[in-house]
Amino acid sequence: MAGMIRRAVLGTGLVAAAGLLVWRWTSPGVTEVAYGPGPRQVLDVTLPAGAGPFPILMLIHGGAFQSGDKSDLTIPAGVLEAGIAVVRVNYRLSGTDPWPAQARDCLAAVVHLQREGAALGLDPSRLVLMGQSAGAFLAVSTALSLVEVGLAPRGVISFFGPMDFSTMDADMAALGRTPLMGPTDAADSPESRLLGFTVAEDRAAARAMGPVGRLEVLREPLPPILIRHGDADPLIADLQAKRLQAAWSAADPTAEVDFALVPGAGHGGAEFETGPVQEATLAFLRRVLA
Repeated sequence: MAGMIRRAVLGTGLVAAAGLLVWRWTSPGVTEVAYGPGPRQVLDVTLPAGAGPFPILMLIHGGAFQSGDKSDLTIPAGVLEAGIAVVRVNYRLSGTDPWPAQARDCLAAVVHLQREGAALGLDPSRLVLMGQSAGAFLAVSTALSLVEVGLAPRGVISFFGPMDFSTMDADMAALGRTPLMGPTDAADSPESRLLGFTVAEDRAAARAMGPVGRLEVLREPLPPILIRHGDADPLIADLQAKRLQAAWSAADPTAEVDFALVPGAGHGGAEFETGPVQEATLAFLRRVLA
């Protein structure tokens, strides 16, 4: 498996330093690892108690592609107790590195785990990708890239992420809302800054690079996906989650899609860390990583 991923992505020069296993100890039980040469190309590993190798939940942080850090991510309740290791990933930000640097970094992190996972006490063959907001976009995008080379992860978890830049403003308008961060179509929006062009000027290209656009042309078996989005989100319309649900099912009608809106929830918050969402997340992880 590791060899196949290397052939798929190393050929494009994504992870020239992926073979370097660099450990930096942080807080007790957490190991920081460089998966590439840049200062943002780092991940950290938190192992559960007991003997490995352990299945992996890879968490990808949000921040509108322009900010954020893996240290912002809280490990979901019950995950370590379920015997699942947690890997949190940093990636290059749009202020210094436009798309597809972020996609390349997330793939490079997966490749690194495939190459060095055994030394870290991990079982890379049992992997779930999870992200919130921009991190959800990257988690789903990374999963699709792995699917395209025949190495689908065990599952994907997407929380309140943008999934089709080209329709974000229309979706907010359809709900009668004004996006708190301003229109996606604007030249200075996080999405336009990420792409290096204004979303409104090339809507087709903006759609094609995202999960919904990619799913429209993908005809491969898809892994199970858990999708949650607040129905009062002031930043990203919950219609984006519905678009992901529809596109996932259309691309593979046999794929498991666990979709629900979170009543009253905004863009993140306690509703995604406790109660029904927490319970669904843990149940999903237990099932697909068994």
